[in-house]
Amino acid sequence: MSGDDNAAGVLVGHPVVDRLFRAGRRLRQWDAGHRWALDTAVVLVIFLLFGAPDLHHDHGHPDEPITLTHLPTAQMLLLQLALIVPLWWRRRAPLAAFYAVLAVFVAEWAAGILLRADVAVLVAVYSLVLHGRLNRLVWAVPGLAAAVVVIVLRLAGYVSVWDVLFVVGVFGTAAVALGFAVRIRRAQLAVLRERAVQLEIERDQRSRLAAANERARVAREMHDILGHSLSVIITLADGGAYASDTSPERGKEALRLIGDAGRDSLAELRRMLGVLREQTDEPSLAPQPGIADLDPLCRQIRAAGPQVEYRSTGAVDTLDVGVQLAAYRIVQEALTNALKHAGPHTRIRLELRAEGRRLRITVRDTGPPGGDPPVPSTGEGHGVVGMRERAALYGGTVTAGPVPGGGWSVAAELDLTDIS
Repeated sequence: MSGDDNAAGVLVGHPVVDRLFRAGRRLRQWDAGHRWALDTAVVLVIFLLFGAPDLHHDHGHPDEPITLTHLPTAQMLLLQLALIVPLWWRRRAPLAAFYAVLAVFVAEWAAGILLRADVAVLVAVYSLVLHGRLNRLVWAVPGLAAAVVVIVLRLAGYVSVWDVLFVVGVFGTAAVALGFAVRIRRAQLAVLRERAVQLEIERDQRSRLAAANERARVAREMHDILGHSLSVIITLADGGAYASDTSPERGKEALRLIGDAGRDSLAELRRMLGVLREQTDEPSLAPQPGIADLDPLCRQIRAAGPQVEYRSTGAVDTLDVGVQLAAYRIVQEALTNALKHAGPHTRIRLELRAEGRRLRITVRDTGPPGGDPPVPSTGEGHGVVGMRERAALYGGTVTAGPVPGGGWSVAAELDLTDIS
């Protein structure tokens, strides 16, 4: 790190610099609501510093090369006011205020009058550069050129022309440079403030987007868990109620299966909600369901009535845990839909195939008894949307629809190329 960077770091954290920054910020805030008061204060300060001494002090000796002019108090006061008062409009009309001050200055020097209040010209130049429009600064050049000519002509007999041009150039350049420096700094601060506001907006948008994505994920998990469990429970309850009169044992078995399904769903919901809840102790490390849990899932569906045939090929048990969770949820949703729409007497064929870098999932049912076509949906349900969202996480697709001969088919394909 360079010495300048070290010095800058020390200055930034220095208490005096911090107080100055805070004072400047408070002054800008106050000025935003009291612009006329600050302009008045500037005029008064310039008058007290540069105008009042001309009214009460001797103005040099006649034999000196350059002396301040001695005029009657009334004339002196009028000239000073003519020079200083236009600065009151230096922020609202900088070019007009500049030419008003410059006109008095040129007329004063043309008459051989020299005042301390002539410093108002430098203040007017600084204010014009700081507050004026950049494309109108060129209009100040003719006036400045006329003022320089008058100064050179007035001092030509006392001081070298080059010395006069040097002094005038130094003071003029200082005023212009200071105006540009403050203007650039203010522009930089404005950009930084705008950027800070934009970053805050972007941060809020990212937070809202993250919250929306989390709500969508939770809603998808809730739909998968509750939708499957409630479909199984409803089917078992209907079957148990039907069998309670003719086969009490089957009714008891249905109630037992309902209890098991409810307990499994409750445990899964508790695990999911426990991850979302902020905890100070160690997080739950219970595994998410995967390919190995498809056998218990199929048994649960069989308990509700449908005949389920499950077959897998390839090394499906060694897939990434995220892929296994996505595959499990897709299968769970497809089986739940088959149970819901085709009824407990349908036959379902489930097949998983891991071929190269693709995982293919097929779930097909035979439809309700008698070959009745499935009832068309009025729109795409949340379940199909959830399956497609899960497949899209792994560059995959999901297609669902009726098949010739009756029944419904769900075909999903996941891309395993980017899974390490």
